[in-house]
Amino acid sequence: MDDPGQKLKRARERLGLRYRDVEEFSQQIADRRKNSEFGILLSRLSDIENRGVVPSIFKLYSLCAIYRLDLAEVVRWYGVEVSQLAVDAAALSPEKSHLIGLGREKFGSIQSGDIQVPLSLDPGLDLSKTTFLTRFIQSWGVLPLMLVAGLDLKNHRYAYIGTDDWFMYPMLLPGSLLLLDESRKKIATGPWAGMVDRPVYFLEYREGWMCGWCSLVDDTLIVQPHPASGCAPVVFQYPSEVDVIGQVTGVANRLDGGPPRRTRS
Repeated sequence: MDDPGQKLKRARERLGLRYRDVEEFSQQIADRRKNSEFGILLSRLSDIENRGVVPSIFKLYSLCAIYRLDLAEVVRWYGVEVSQLAVDAAALSPEKSHLIGLGREKFGSIQSGDIQVPLSLDPGLDLSKTTFLTRFIQSWGVLPLMLVAGLDLKNHRYAYIGTDDWFMYPMLLPGSLLLLDESRKKIATGPWAGMVDRPVYFLEYREGWMCGWCSLVDDTLIVQPHPASGCAPVVFQYPSEVDVIGQVTGVANRLDGGPPRRTRS
């Protein structure tokens, strides 16, 4: 199997480009982007093609632009599967709550953070009934959010409840994945039939992110925790100290209780 440098070399030769042509074209890109890192010197191009030198992200961009190559495909030549970015991210469990930025931009032909829809399902599968889905699909993504009916997933964002965030426990367990509706930023005033009906908002503030029930009084935003969490309400000046990212409209909760609660000394 050819190494990435040889594949790049063949792409250049198919276009009939000399080293000098690539250097000149890359300099045009560098001038347009006002960044010399996009430029590729003759010696550097030779090293990339013949000595296995891995180009920087800037030079790789220039080569893809010059050779008309898909950037995600060329990155794959170097052993980086962009399609696995969301999978690798999901395998990690940071303690703090945070937004998930995957999938906001397209990288070549790959939408890096797309939820993976099963391509083939057993025709006898009835999604209206409780089902052990492992027996019907081969690859598993964040499927629980896909099954929330009536949601336009492309226009939503996602967030993760940190393994050390107990603010909305037990309604939102640490380690949960959240679906956020950015169009619902206005704090609702109620009344609500119960806690489950009251909107939960995802917020960004100076030290990070959090979610909870919110009350707005003049320019004071009070973020209220679940009563069973043992946490205290948090008060912000609004909007100078906090931003409302959106309303939580879907959640994929762990059913094993999540990570054990840690006590801090």
